[in-house]
Amino acid sequence: MNVLAIDYGRKKIGLAWLQEGLDVVLPFGQIQTKRFKYELAKIIQEENIGKAVVGLPLGINGEENENTQRVHDFVEVLKQKINIPIEFMDERFTTAQAKRMDGGVSLDEKAAMLILQAYLDKSKQ
Repeated sequence: MNVLAIDYGRKKIGLAWLQEGLDVVLPFGQIQTKRFKYELAKIIQEENIGKAVVGLPLGINGEENENTQRVHDFVEVLKQKINIPIEFMDERFTTAQAKRMDGGVSLDEKAAMLILQAYLDKSKQ
């Protein structure tokens, strides 16, 4: 199954994915947050995405906060446009890790890659 990771931001959304049959997480680009309803639905349909993993910005101690609520609101709107399972993954410290990564992709894509890799690692346990 193809899996899409989503790093939600107020201005941009970073994307990464895992294609069925491959064992590597790849960057998939970024989209403007204001266009997410159209863009994400199109990507999910065209790329035959079977599941989405959305980064959940928890506080340092794991508590929910204002940013967490924004992501929950985003997912509720997204659920009205797509019909695939959506799961959350703790995204604490992904931005800091992404800043240390090499490569020519955006910080948002790197964060999405880290979210998806953490999800896959957790799923294997």
